[in-house]
Amino acid sequence: MGQVKYSHSRLDAKKSSCSPATVVVVLGVCLVGVWMFMSSSVIPGQNPNIPVRESKTDSIAKVSANPSSQFEDNSGDLPEDAMKDGVSQENAQDEKSSDSEGNDDNEEPTSNNQDANTKVLETRTEDESSSSETETSKSKSENENGSSDTNEADKPDSEVKKIEERVRKPEDEKKTGSFPAGDQSEILKETETDKGAFSTQAAESASEKQSQKQAESLYKWKTCNVTEGPDFIPCLDNYGALRKLRSTLHYEHRERHCPAESPTCLIWYNNVPRTKLAEVKGHQNWVKVTGEYLTFPGGGTQFKNGALHYIDHIQKSFPDIEWGKRTRVILDVGCGVASFGGYLFERDVIAMSFAPKDEHEAQVQFALERGIPAISAVMGTQRLPFPSKVFDAIHCARCRVPWHIEGGKLLLELNRLLRPGGYFVWSATPVYQQEAEDVEIWEAMSKLTKAMCWERVVIYKDDLNQVGAAIYRKPTSNECYENRQKNDPPLCKNSDDPDAIWNIALQACMHKIPVDSSVRGSNWPKMWPERLESPPYWLKSTETGAYGKPAPEDFTDDYKHWKNVVTNSYLNGLGIDWSSVRNVMDMRSIYGGFAAALRDLNVWVMNVVPLDSPDTLPVIYERGLFGIYHNWCESFSTYPRTYDLLHADHLFSTAMKRCKLESIIAEVDRVLRPEGKLIVRDNIEILPEIENMVKSMHWNIHLSYNKEKEGLLCVEKTLWRPTEVETLAYTY
Repeated sequence: MGQVKYSHSRLDAKKSSCSPATVVVVLGVCLVGVWMFMSSSVIPGQNPNIPVRESKTDSIAKVSANPSSQFEDNSGDLPEDAMKDGVSQENAQDEKSSDSEGNDDNEEPTSNNQDANTKVLETRTEDESSSSETETSKSKSENENGSSDTNEADKPDSEVKKIEERVRKPEDEKKTGSFPAGDQSEILKETETDKGAFSTQAAESASEKQSQKQAESLYKWKTCNVTEGPDFIPCLDNYGALRKLRSTLHYEHRERHCPAESPTCLIWYNNVPRTKLAEVKGHQNWVKVTGEYLTFPGGGTQFKNGALHYIDHIQKSFPDIEWGKRTRVILDVGCGVASFGGYLFERDVIAMSFAPKDEHEAQVQFALERGIPAISAVMGTQRLPFPSKVFDAIHCARCRVPWHIEGGKLLLELNRLLRPGGYFVWSATPVYQQEAEDVEIWEAMSKLTKAMCWERVVIYKDDLNQVGAAIYRKPTSNECYENRQKNDPPLCKNSDDPDAIWNIALQACMHKIPVDSSVRGSNWPKMWPERLESPPYWLKSTETGAYGKPAPEDFTDDYKHWKNVVTNSYLNGLGIDWSSVRNVMDMRSIYGGFAAALRDLNVWVMNVVPLDSPDTLPVIYERGLFGIYHNWCESFSTYPRTYDLLHADHLFSTAMKRCKLESIIAEVDRVLRPEGKLIVRDNIEILPEIENMVKSMHWNIHLSYNKEKEGLLCVEKTLWRPTEVETLAYTY
């Protein structure tokens, strides 16, 4: 009270020089100043005059990470200004709003506040002759109107009407009379949560539920009812097509026979409930049943005492093979459960392993469950889905392939795939046993390999495993071909493209060795790991790369780009626990830059080059990585639930020109494990549709971001399965 009395005494002392009207004006100016100070109390960096658009993706991005650590400014990547705001945006308009919100020197809101202040002062000057009590009441009212006018300046008419309706409500008027102007402005901002920087959990949850309901109404998923159940591979389990085959003599029934339309139903999830393989191959130490678990001791048909001993024995018997240096990428034919390829990782070698989907039940699925690269394929009537001259070595350990029959057609396919100067390691009974059939096969193979100009560099025996192997070397010139007395096997016609593979029948011929030093296959690649970062010698500066630059520069820029993306975004910005990731697929790879950027992680990457993409798969192999050609309008040759992470860089926008987007998403769901991640980078026209589809399958959205014409989506598959069932007649 003393302070109040002191204030009055100071006022009384100046009664003779100040009129009541002047006092009122002074009080009004003070109140306006207080109002201006309190109305500016909003979240730093936010413009109170521009409504903030709130969405589920915004809230997800806030929780997951700061976008400034997720995106980098690189060619083909999201622009740098995407890093500047603390909240993710949904489209270009939101980005513009965010830019103005984050600018502390924005002149437009300052101008609006000055206009409002001027209006208040002018109104109060006109009423100076009124009483002090009346002026104070009017001051409060006009300050409130000034605040409303300031916000209305940049709001659409619908927003202004909503504000006017709130102001007219009796309960709002009651609150207005209870608090000073400054306090009231803060409370009003708290109640207007939908326009602030923070949403409520109730609003977010309601929005997400509504979003899922809307997505479910657009896409009606069903569970596939098929003979193979949870192990369904559409292009390998098309029994309707298999029944029409005229012969199965050349394993036609193990080759791909895709349905006319790829399925859009989903496969039920299940673990690998297989014990038959343990019963059939248990004595060879492939796999054993130990209590509730299946264990893999590392054995195989040819290495019962361990694959690592077998691998090191090859190196000891033939040092020139140089595992992990000269020999980096190999093909393992008839891989079983891929123990050979699995243990080669310890020698810095990667193996593309394959085996047919056969009576042994899910050999390839076992391999992938162990985290070893493998596909379901067979040496049959068509070329394998790899380019020519790319494998440093090819391995066959009792792979049950009759190499010597029909003019050696199958062995000639390996000759197509083997790099000039590369090795064929053949570990089979004809090498070390003297049974009549073995002797006959050995003689036939010796005659065939000699006619193919393959040099037998060593025959060795492994006393521990009681097996042996023969190692052959493909020639590096055409001299032997030209000096043969008989042109058998014949040389292929010049018109025969050795890199054309999709649905191309095997040819019983050999392609000439490139002799031009600037042509792929004329020289051996650099030693590993130098070859990973070096542009291949045969990429010419006079040729244009996939991104429009000279090819070597294109290669280098692509690698730099993906190193930045992986380091600054993928490893820390997407909420992915990379320690739980092993099997990775790049669904649309160009130069293998994404895979190369992951080199230091304990993962392997299947680089897929779609048929309608630039044919850069030879570049991927040249740098010491591997991959495969594929048509994404068809199913991939793998079991369901076999990959931990799928990466799709502008895949969907290109593939949907040729096939249904729903079928591609269904295939993604089939291949990906529950709790596996899908990272999509694509244009903004396609991303919302993809997001709606995965939402309709109850997937979790980790991040949804777009800037201008590009966007990024990271989602996680769940255990949800639809209750409705769709029967696929061709599977019965």
